[in-house]
Amino acid sequence: MTSKFLSLNPEKQDRILNAALKEFAQKGYENASTNEIVKSAGISKGLLFHYFKNKKELYLYLYHHFTDVMAKEFFNELDFNERDIFERMKMLMILKNKLMARHPEVFDFMVAAAMEDAEEVKEILNNKNTELIQSSYSRLFEDIDTSKFREGVDIQRAINIIMWTLEGFSNQELEKAKVMNKGLHDFEESFTEAEVYVDMLKNAFYKIPSY
Repeated sequence: MTSKFLSLNPEKQDRILNAALKEFAQKGYENASTNEIVKSAGISKGLLFHYFKNKKELYLYLYHHFTDVMAKEFFNELDFNERDIFERMKMLMILKNKLMARHPEVFDFMVAAAMEDAEEVKEILNNKNTELIQSSYSRLFEDIDTSKFREGVDIQRAINIIMWTLEGFSNQELEKAKVMNKGLHDFEESFTEAEVYVDMLKNAFYKIPSY
């Protein structure tokens, strides 16, 4: 069905995607109105459902499209010449902050999707998110400098601990955001706190520098 949408000229595609992005980010899946989306996009409702079978298909297309776009942009800008795993983690947070500032509506949508409770899409989103995390971490930890780890440290298990810590911290912050109804711009404190965990892990796993 989405092949019809992809045959549209890019300007019209962007109008529809941006209208849907704003509506879903502000209201969530269940409360989002396709009437508002078509009004904002300047198209008829019949035309929207010519491109997408229903609201669910539109929402999932939007989610897959923007996760792919953001992942490509992120990895294109990440400096893989930096082989220190913890410096990479810090770069990750700085870059994520930059992307949030550059694409605020996309990240508002991503945060809303991460907290989405609608049964119709929740399981699909969770599966996609798990898949995205696994593929992203495997790329993030590519070609790291293992010589900095302490002798006797099981490096693969150490990497797992780093990954689980960051993933758990991220999930905790999203849960807090959900309870407190925090928006995109309230995450700066979370990035600062995440750096504390990164430094603690570095001290736990790396050799003590000799001066």
